[in-house]
Amino acid sequence: MYRTIPDNMQTEEQEMKKLIDTTAFKEIEARLSDQPELANQGIRYDDQNTTKAHPLHRICDGVFSGIYTEEAAIAMAKIFLKYGANINGGELKEKEDSPLTAASSLHADELAIFYMNEGADIHHVGCHGGTALHWACWCGRSKVVEQLLKRDAAIDQRCLDFKASPLFWAIHGLKNGGYQRMDDCLECVKLLLQSGANKSIPNIDGHSVCDLLSDEDVALKELLGT
Repeated sequence: MYRTIPDNMQTEEQEMKKLIDTTAFKEIEARLSDQPELANQGIRYDDQNTTKAHPLHRICDGVFSGIYTEEAAIAMAKIFLKYGANINGGELKEKEDSPLTAASSLHADELAIFYMNEGADIHHVGCHGGTALHWACWCGRSKVVEQLLKRDAAIDQRCLDFKASPLFWAIHGLKNGGYQRMDDCLECVKLLLQSGANKSIPNIDGHSVCDLLSDEDVALKELLGT
């Protein structure tokens, strides 16, 4: 997905991570102007989590962590794209998150929409074999769901690991912590149903979305017509 670097270049990688974390726009541009290959060089999250991800993915992490605003994230992403960053993070590999999948799962709504506008592949299957639509649904990101549906995202596609549809992910996400964003989670379900999502598609265990419901789920039952 990105260029692998030897150990003696890790300081360079750490420096770029620091520049991103501190939104050092001028310094990022100066570094990329001198070394444009860094626009696609993998960056580890920290010393404990050494998994590397594309810089456009790492920018999403900062939004999720609250280190900087989405406005700042988009400004940094534009600089990386200016110097050749691949909007999909390089070669797309099954079950590896692209920058768009990352943004959709890391509550970076405006950044996700920006990546879509820049031509990101909306059909790629990332973590657990879920598309950007699956992840946006699970996280209750209704703005992202709306934009993905407008771009003809596969509405009934089943993820690889759980064989579950975006609608199943939306309701599962709501039932597992989504109550903090109830309105947005319900809006995701509403958008999917309005676009013709199939309520009867089972997951890997043979369960349908209706099997997730309890007596307390009055609003969901009303939306699903059960």
